[in-house]
Amino acid sequence: MLEKLFKLKEHDTTVKREILAGATTFLTMAYILAVNPNILGTVMNANGVFVATALASAIATFIMAFLANYPIGLSAGLGLNAYFAYTVCLGELANEAEPFRIALTAVFVEGLIFIVLSFFKFREQIINSIPQNLKFGISAGIGLFIAFIGMQNARIIIANDATVVGLGSFSDLDMVLALIGLILIAALVHYNVRGGVLIGIIVIWIVGMILQAAGIYVPAEGTSLFPDFSRGLQLGAISETAFKLNFGWAASHIIQFLAITFSFLYVDLFDTVGTVVGVADKAGLLDKDGNLPRVGQVFLADAVGTTSGALLGTSTVTSFVESSAGVAAGGRTGLTALTTGVLFLVSLVLSPLFLAIPSFATAPALIYVGMLMLMSITKVKFDGDIADSVGAYLAVVMMPLAYSIATGIMFAVLAWVILKVVSKKAKEVSPIMWVVFVLFALRVIALITNFQ
Repeated sequence: MLEKLFKLKEHDTTVKREILAGATTFLTMAYILAVNPNILGTVMNANGVFVATALASAIATFIMAFLANYPIGLSAGLGLNAYFAYTVCLGELANEAEPFRIALTAVFVEGLIFIVLSFFKFREQIINSIPQNLKFGISAGIGLFIAFIGMQNARIIIANDATVVGLGSFSDLDMVLALIGLILIAALVHYNVRGGVLIGIIVIWIVGMILQAAGIYVPAEGTSLFPDFSRGLQLGAISETAFKLNFGWAASHIIQFLAITFSFLYVDLFDTVGTVVGVADKAGLLDKDGNLPRVGQVFLADAVGTTSGALLGTSTVTSFVESSAGVAAGGRTGLTALTTGVLFLVSLVLSPLFLAIPSFATAPALIYVGMLMLMSITKVKFDGDIADSVGAYLAVVMMPLAYSIATGIMFAVLAWVILKVVSKKAKEVSPIMWVVFVLFALRVIALITNFQ
């Protein structure tokens, strides 16, 4: 049966190899079960976010397994969850009641748009229309933004009245433990230890619990680093996050809502396409022309995962670059993804463990993944077209400095199109980029007039 479903012989693999590869993929991306409730928990019920993340990850990964037959795991994307919590809910919608409901609605609509685009192959056309320099600049900017959030969560970087931000104190155990965790993760990855990121999180968490037991580390009042199983698994907490969409607000604030939705849409485009192509290339799944067969099914899995995640109560679900670890372990088919999805379901019974993991343990994962995304800056060409150079540059610097992925993308696109016109190269601006430009221009007008 497995042979018929996943064509194992055709891909020169075995059931054992695929299952081990799936477990490897899960280990490398399971940190999201700790990080996502930590980030989204600032605006939503953390227990509900955990359940929603696990379920949405399983659903999306199962679709990838059976529909596309690729060894790719999916879950709530880093960067997109940060944009959801910090930029949208705590920023643009800070004055709204239950802002997470509006953000979930935007994610849901984004997923529906992607489902349509997947059927009509528009998604691939959109990607091909976006300048390469902007793609690399946006990826690098997101990396810096994620790293900045991680450093703030661990109090490595703190507020400073004189300089806005400054270095934390080495007498702060949160900062010290986070820095040790970062070095540990880097060392584990260097030595090709499977699940190095997750192992690093767990080890630093255990160290924290030991220090708490010894009276050296004192957690915030009412909290503990030790998991609390006395309240049960609290799977019912998903009622606090599931089916909480708010279409009423979206209809009455259409410009603002479209701007938020488009930002989710735009970032997800880069995340998914870059990850899928990179993992497929490493697995030898690209054809002789460098294209990925069944790419429509891959995007559909991502889109359905996003819509189901929004309904359950989590931010955008996307393909994970950590799937390359499973590919390196021999994964070649959807059986690898199926295994990963099953393990996400199993994780539901371990929710007290994941929810007790503190920020100083998850922050190193954010900082390290941020570094991986920042590596895209090496592909940016700063000595060519002025529009490409400035556009990429603004994407990189504006995301962390303005504390907003959307703002970075907005500055990059607006500058790119304007400089193309100024340098008499307007013919190089595709119709799709003009549409993007107009949408962001409308957003600027809305900000100027404070239109709500």
